[in-house]
Amino acid sequence: MSRRTGASNGPAEKDVGKQDDKGQEKQAQLLASDVGHFSMIRAMHLADAITTLNGFCGIMSIFSSMRYCLGSPSDHGYLWAALSFMPFGLFFDFFDGKVARWRNKSSLMGQELDSLADLLSFGASPAVAAFALGFRTPLDQVLLTFFVLCGLTRLARFNVTVSALPKDSTGKSKYFEGTPIPTSLSIAALMAFWVSKGWIQEQVPFGVIAAGTPFAVHPAVGLFVGHGCLMVSKTLHIPKP
Repeated sequence: MSRRTGASNGPAEKDVGKQDDKGQEKQAQLLASDVGHFSMIRAMHLADAITTLNGFCGIMSIFSSMRYCLGSPSDHGYLWAALSFMPFGLFFDFFDGKVARWRNKSSLMGQELDSLADLLSFGASPAVAAFALGFRTPLDQVLLTFFVLCGLTRLARFNVTVSALPKDSTGKSKYFEGTPIPTSLSIAALMAFWVSKGWIQEQVPFGVIAAGTPFAVHPAVGLFVGHGCLMVSKTLHIPKP
């Protein structure tokens, strides 16, 4: 989850801050314009286009999980594809911030794009991959939805509070409140290990509790619940690299 809007804390950064304000004002005018073809495309910065590639990876991961559900459970190709798109999304998530700082261009639309793309790549796509992998009971689905909603609210809080967080000399926030949503890739890595071992569907680790009842649930889905709670934590501060 990259910081995509400009911030200036020192005198040396005032000129950059003014440039950012002008760039944001120009972009807002283009987006609000009722005339002109492709005004939204013209308003996008290079970093914004890279951010959309993050979103592309997220939706392709979801489609791959769906394709796996439609095919043979023994054919893991689409499941591997679903899990592989997620780290590519992380690459684009880091790269867009690098490009924005390199070009000294901040983008209000880029900040919103960044959050929406992160929700797809690191919230929805891991949850859908878990469903495809075998977490398919009604209670599993409720708990996976809880995980996605935690990611959603965590991103919304970040957008609202990031300007108030303590900054370092470069204008970047010193820490994250709660775990950043891309850390859900740790669960994706664990699911990839399970796939490599064939621990999917009926062989999901730790089995299922209350099988055959409306309260059937896989204990392993607790990984998503726990991670969701860490994302929305107010007291957990993760130092930024």
